[in-house]
Amino acid sequence: MNRPTITIVDYGAGNLNSVKKAFDYLGADVVVTTQPAAVAAADKIVLPGVGHFSALGALENTGLRDAVLQAASAGKPLLGICLGMQWLFAGSDEAPECAGAGIFAGQCRPFPSSVKSPHVGWNSLAVREGSRLLREVAPESFVYFTHSFQAPVVAATTAATEYGTRFSAVVEQGNIFGVQFHPEKSWKVGLRILWNFCELNSDDPSLLGANSRTADRC
Repeated sequence: MNRPTITIVDYGAGNLNSVKKAFDYLGADVVVTTQPAAVAAADKIVLPGVGHFSALGALENTGLRDAVLQAASAGKPLLGICLGMQWLFAGSDEAPECAGAGIFAGQCRPFPSSVKSPHVGWNSLAVREGSRLLREVAPESFVYFTHSFQAPVVAATTAATEYGTRFSAVVEQGNIFGVQFHPEKSWKVGLRILWNFCELNSDDPSLLGANSRTADRC
């Protein structure tokens, strides 16, 4: 594998260590940064996150929001994980005063009262054919979720799941990707997804073939 540089954005609310370790395991060069200039210069960007949606306000306060959006507009692959995926939408009822990126339409909503919240555990993915991020991920594969709010199913949804309601588990549009679950905690399926992100070509967002050593890992 060509060693891509994965720039993980540290805005104070990410599960950075686990995400970094997963990319390290896959052989990627990883940079964790709080600096907008480093994000703007990144090859590929990962926006992780756990906790309350209001934590994303730090992106605005530090200049990281503009840096992420400018890099994404320039065609750099961007992967939002959990709270990072929710940020790709217009916003969340969890913190109405905190705007999302608005790349995908719709608002993140709480789960219905008929189910326990937060949603914590393993759910299977209903995968739409043609997903680049989910290449070689078997239909109905299980991944690990932990979240209290959920994003709507939209045209860019490439995998959905159900917990009290049907919601987006994966979204992808051009060079923009998001996963509601935690791939870094989802064993071989999660590693395959992160590997697929590593192999995206910035000039032409498509996947390259995995070599046999890494295919065995994932």
